[in-house]
Amino acid sequence: MQSAFSLSFSQSSLTLPNRPLCSSNASPRNLRREAFGFSPSKQLTSCRFQVKSRRIEVSAAAGGNGAPSNKSFDYDLVIIGAGVGGHGAALHAVEKGLKTAIIEGDVVGGTCVNRGCVPSKALLAVSGRMRELQNEHHMKSFGLQVSAAGYDRQGVADHANNLATKIRNNLTNSMKALGVDILTGFGSVLGPQKVKYGKDNIITAKDIIIATGSVPFVPKGIEVDGKTVITSDHALKLESVPDWIAIVGSGYIGLEFSDVYTALGSEVTFIEALDQLMPGFDPEISKLAQRVLINPRKIDYHTGVFASKITPAKDGRPVMIELIDAKTKEPKDTLEVDAALIATGRAPFTNGLGLENINVATQRGFIPVDERMRVIDGNGKLVPNLYCIGDANGKLMLAHAASAQGISVVEQVTGRDHVLNHLTIPAACFTHPEISMVGLTEPQAREKAEKEGFKVSIAKTSFKANTKALAENEGEGLAKMIYRPDNGEILGVHIFGLHAADLIHEASNAIALGTRIQDIKLAVHAHPTLSEVVDELFKAAKVESPASTTPQSVKATV
Repeated sequence: MQSAFSLSFSQSSLTLPNRPLCSSNASPRNLRREAFGFSPSKQLTSCRFQVKSRRIEVSAAAGGNGAPSNKSFDYDLVIIGAGVGGHGAALHAVEKGLKTAIIEGDVVGGTCVNRGCVPSKALLAVSGRMRELQNEHHMKSFGLQVSAAGYDRQGVADHANNLATKIRNNLTNSMKALGVDILTGFGSVLGPQKVKYGKDNIITAKDIIIATGSVPFVPKGIEVDGKTVITSDHALKLESVPDWIAIVGSGYIGLEFSDVYTALGSEVTFIEALDQLMPGFDPEISKLAQRVLINPRKIDYHTGVFASKITPAKDGRPVMIELIDAKTKEPKDTLEVDAALIATGRAPFTNGLGLENINVATQRGFIPVDERMRVIDGNGKLVPNLYCIGDANGKLMLAHAASAQGISVVEQVTGRDHVLNHLTIPAACFTHPEISMVGLTEPQAREKAEKEGFKVSIAKTSFKANTKALAENEGEGLAKMIYRPDNGEILGVHIFGLHAADLIHEASNAIALGTRIQDIKLAVHAHPTLSEVVDELFKAAKVESPASTTPQSVKATV
């Protein structure tokens, strides 16, 4: 099953002008909008015919979407795996004039759309509303009186499934409208610049991108039956809401599902191998998040333990979980629960890709790549014209990271060198309230500072000081910035609070563009908005050297 998503493109001697395909809405950028739910106008239908017409013209000219730029190949670019990352890369490839095909052995949209970020956000939208309606004190503070809130389990499940179906269809239609060939069947690499898909279909491409994504990781000793012992794939179908569910792992996936299940009435027990919950988050943010997201809710937890064996419910017996000490491996406890969700991360889906044909050996299942996503073979040499993006390379297992990597690859194969800085890619956990982050945590920053010989400072601001948050009665939250006081470089930003996932992008873009604090603190934010949380964060920073890095021409324009 080919999960995950991504697309890509290859080097072309001809790059078409970056202009709209027609005068209406059918540009690649507008088709991105359509893919994620913006309704196409009637003009778009006519534009699709114009796209086809343009393909004929380009083919006659010398390449583009109708024909490869190098006639020795069937395509400029072939992508194995048609998820969100590949979709973004495919549209970028079309903009660059590449004839592109994408191979999918399962369904378009990959993990994110079908079994990940999209349906989970639908469930979290429900849990957020349920949580608000169930909070009598919160509603009374607005002067509102609400009768007991309830839900229809199947209706909630249908909402998640319908959203996934809609986004999947939009992704498919947007690629078809631009002339991307969608090839059905399991894809594998036969050799240099040669791909097989389905039973015996063989095509050639100037460049190939592997974007096959990942699947849920299930540790040894855990028996998954899909009913009482489940992974996130099963949980998103919401076939049941157990009275008591154990969640193995307290990272992004575990936290989000704890938000859903507790809002719908379940009791939750976390099982975490490390000594604290929410490993990977900034420790200060984790501590606050635990106080808000864990302690007041029907959640208990065991830390520093492994679930060495989990047996599904059977013949009237509950799910049995055997816990051992993570360090000594001595038996610790046995739990009997109604269900168990395995949220221990994800594993790359790279089996059966024909990597042996090009002398590539995976590392813990991941395909080794360099900073430009170029695949590295068993001898440490680059495999020509072969790239791997997204979860399959393990650099940063996020859908938007896969898309960014795919776009970076397209830039390279069309003649512009590009290296993606993964420290500029934001991440978010869509609990209520949300958690978001970009760059280094405080411990990581201090370790880096010690090695490189610079100082680190911290700036913080509270949501309690934000007018919009207080108007929403959502003052619980914190924004934190780690930075260099000597030059104003932003090293990391972490936010816990209302719409934190939306607020993080000003910080991530500042890091990506190299904007220093002394410049961005002069930016103006509308009042009253939540964006002022980030504004106050920048203003709270104390930079020793006030020298601006903004070019004089920009200053004059401002």
